[in-house]
Amino acid sequence: MSEMQLGVRSFIELLETIADNKYVLGDRLVEIGVSGPNLEATLAAVAMAQGELGHARLLYNWCFDLRGVKGKKSEIRGQTGKAFRGVVNVHNWISLIATLYTVNTAINIVLQSALESGRSKVASRIQKLIREQQDHIIYAKNWAEQLRHDQGAVPHRFRESLNGIIDEAYAWLAKIETNEELQSEGYLPKNVKLTEKFREQLKELNTEHLVHTK
Repeated sequence: MSEMQLGVRSFIELLETIADNKYVLGDRLVEIGVSGPNLEATLAAVAMAQGELGHARLLYNWCFDLRGVKGKKSEIRGQTGKAFRGVVNVHNWISLIATLYTVNTAINIVLQSALESGRSKVASRIQKLIREQQDHIIYAKNWAEQLRHDQGAVPHRFRESLNGIIDEAYAWLAKIETNEELQSEGYLPKNVKLTEKFREQLKELNTEHLVHTK
């Protein structure tokens, strides 16, 4: 397989990983969001679910195009198996918020870096997605702050959920930033610092765990 083909394959794997996580997040936002702490949270979760599923559909279709699929695209009936374990295992409001914030923050860093690569076809596909995703990050961050300062065992449970998904997202970013094919083919800038950006972004939640992540 040529170097160019390897680059495309790596990029497809990257897009499918993002799409899978968004697909499962969309599912969890519906499943858990309907039992949100209040009506406002429930309505917002359902609205965001549609957004996440829409993003997933866009990315899956992009993968079809990169593979050279012509005509009508196959209907998406499930993830391809690349979603993070922590995303699949979301089971309550606390883990949902921790995961929604952390995973979309990591995804946003990757997509912003792809935007900075200067490939016009990449930019045209993801600019709208990035704008919409920012609203999801802001919403999850606001809820994260509430959970961090809640009463009883909630802050501890939230911190546990957050730490677990941080490790998984960090490992994913570390793998991407060392992928030479993605950089040599121009899908990401040279010497991209994804994990460094992730550390800085997550420091806003004052998580000691993140500071000590290797």
